[in-house]
Amino acid sequence: MTHLKEGDKAPNFSGVNQDGKTIELKDFKGKKLVLYFYPKDNTPGCTTQACNLRDNYKLLLKQGYEVLGVSPDTEKKHINFIQKFDLPFDLLADTEKEVINAYGVWGPKKFMGREFDGVHRSTFVINEKGIIEEIILKVKTKIHSEQILEN
Repeated sequence: MTHLKEGDKAPNFSGVNQDGKTIELKDFKGKKLVLYFYPKDNTPGCTTQACNLRDNYKLLLKQGYEVLGVSPDTEKKHINFIQKFDLPFDLLADTEKEVINAYGVWGPKKFMGREFDGVHRSTFVINEKGIIEEIILKVKTKIHSEQILEN
């Protein structure tokens, strides 16, 4: 789906998190970033994925990773999602789909026989220098942290 590939410079982005604070790619310079895109807060697959990342968050931090989730949901929906599931990382409210489009994860999807446009669940592991080290397009929501850490 995405036009990006491993070894590419990660597209710069700027967006607001659940608290209205601006977050940019440059904020993670010198750190490894797990930038994960997901369709919608409070849906079964997205909740499973977020909780897996939450449950393994300390391990991810210990390995040098920061985590940032991105969806087209609003700040208010993100606050609810974070509070409901005690998520320790920020979520970007990309309501205009600027970051989603920059990473090429918006497009046609099929679900229960109908076609529609939406976010393709995908994760970009970006190294300390802003280079995409890994792209995970076949995200397994129940073991997503293991997919990230096995590299």
